[in-house]
Amino acid sequence: MSDAAIDPTAAPSGTGCVECLDSGGWWFHLRRCAACGHVGCCDSSPSQHATAHYRASGHPVIQSFEPGEDWFWSFPDENVGSGPDLAPPTSHPVDQPAPGPAGAVPRDWQRHLH
Repeated sequence: MSDAAIDPTAAPSGTGCVECLDSGGWWFHLRRCAACGHVGCCDSSPSQHATAHYRASGHPVIQSFEPGEDWFWSFPDENVGSGPDLAPPTSHPVDQPAPGPAGAVPRDWQRHLH
């Protein structure tokens, strides 16, 4: 992963997908922008906000924001890799459900995944 695309001091924007929380939506899994800390939903999620953030910002690297995962993804290279430790927290809270957030996930959520 390119060190220029990663700011280890950037704190995450929150514990859930910024846009989903603002719109009342929901996510399957979360991804964190390694450049600015924006937390967005993964490409399996209905709204795919992490990729939308990459397209809008040009920030090319994300890290999983799921408990126990520390892999990075480079959009331009379409490659999984490793990178430096990012500012805490490194995931959403362990007691936060996936999919989430609690109360916003439809009963038939599997039908809505990409």
